[in-house]
Amino acid sequence: MKQSRAEIVAFVGGQILPHEADVRAWLRRSGSAAADIDDVIQETYCRLAALESIAHIGNGRGYFFRTARNIAIEKIRRARIVRIDCVTEIDALNVVDDEPSPERVVAGRRELGRVRRLIEELPERCRQIFTLRRIHGLSQRETAMRLGVTENVVEMQSARGLRLILRALSESEARDHSAIGEAHELHPVRKRD
Repeated sequence: MKQSRAEIVAFVGGQILPHEADVRAWLRRSGSAAADIDDVIQETYCRLAALESIAHIGNGRGYFFRTARNIAIEKIRRARIVRIDCVTEIDALNVVDDEPSPERVVAGRRELGRVRRLIEELPERCRQIFTLRRIHGLSQRETAMRLGVTENVVEMQSARGLRLILRALSESEARDHSAIGEAHELHPVRKRD
């Protein structure tokens, strides 16, 4: 059963977002570099945003940790140089050269540019907090101290920024699907007899 974007956004805001600090701390303890942690968190949110349904998720915290873990493992497998201390068992090092195609690289860059524009369009304070938390990886406390606001404001504005970005992405996706549907109506594919 496909669920509405509003339901998915509400789920992410209530069941996933509160656990981000724990996932970041867990990734730090596992030896991940700060830039890699940001990439893993961002990719996790992107995968959540791409879901058509959240009905299969029984535990948001567990799902968040498991998805982040899987992404971290994928990053290790794709790395050209793998630090042996990042992998707990040598058997888990099933490295395969799975470089993305040029088309996938272009699509990824286009999507990244789209997300950057959405971040730039956030309200000023929301954008500052979102950038410090999500892009620069500052803790909630560090962000609050740097901006001279309470941690509660940081938490609320960070969640607001994520909701606005996810909503904009889902609306854009809906418009894209609608345009494709309209194109098929205008130019239907004819079946051969």
